Amino acid sequence: MKVLFIDSTHPRLREMLVEAGFDCTYAPEKNKEELLNIFPEFDGFIIRSKFKLTKTELDLATKLKFIGRVGAGLENIDVPYAESKGIRCFNAPEGNRDAVGEHAVGMLLCLFNNLCRCNWEVRHGKWRREENRGIEIKGKTIGIIGYGNMGAAFAQRLKGFGCKVIAYDKYKFDYSDEYCQEKQLSDLFEQCDILSLHVPQTEETMFMVNDEFLKRFKKPIYLINTARGKVVRIADLVKNLKNEKVKGACLDVLEYEKTSFEDLHANELPTDFQYLIEAENVLLSPHVGGWTHESNIKLSEVTAQKIIDEFGK
Repeated sequence: MKVLFIDSTHPRLREMLVEAGFDCTYAPEKNKEELLNIFPEFDGFIIRSKFKLTKTELDLATKLKFIGRVGAGLENIDVPYAESKGIRCFNAPEGNRDAVGEHAVGMLLCLFNNLCRCNWEVRHGKWRREENRGIEIKGKTIGIIGYGNMGAAFAQRLKGFGCKVIAYDKYKFDYSDEYCQEKQLSDLFEQCDILSLHVPQTEETMFMVNDEFLKRFKKPIYLINTARGKVVRIADLVKNLKNEKVKGACLDVLEYEKTSFEDLHANELPTDFQYLIEAENVLLSPHVGGWTHESNIKLSEVTAQKIIDEFGK
């Protein structure tokens, strides 16, 4: 089977496919028009987020049998249409779940202990102890929305902190384990001190966290989003940061990200973004929660193995 690499990936993915007998063409340097011209030649695509594969693109790929996305989400593929054409769609959340779980914990620790500010202050000759008194995770109730690979990885890493972890997943049942208790969404609204989002970007989750959603929490909360930027409406988050319904936020993703996640829409950054970058109770990172040296390899290996298991000789 002929496989087209639309995006750059770790070499391990191509190595595994070649060893399994696949004919791989590595073409991340080609632009979209150049790639579309050769789409009909290939049985499989390997992508990350270079561009969307909609009905238009998929109809050009007349021989296509599978798409492997080297990442967790599939929002840049029209999956229902692909599946209607018999095209298998693979993703690899197992490959970066550990990275995301660790990143979420790291952001929370950094926010609670003012570590970014402390580091800057000490480097500039300021030794402010009382002003940087921290907050402990122990004793807090942490709610997780979405108990898949990422949500479960985050819960596992919280086990040693002495906190209560509860989770809600609309599409899973009977998943209580040693790391979390399965709950209804109403329980999270009632109990949470900290909320962490681990859902995919779908029509259902688009701007799920808005003003109405945040108002439903009984207590002021801290918010962590390592999922997708468009799950949280930033204007509403800023409003609730200002009125202290949200006490602080850890954001690895933002609604202003381009489709490729490689940059922000610079001409679409409103005053709310300016508030975020100036707020000391907001921690930001550039969509790197699952972006470790280890996950780079694991994502490629997981993707390759799923393809080999389904289509290998």
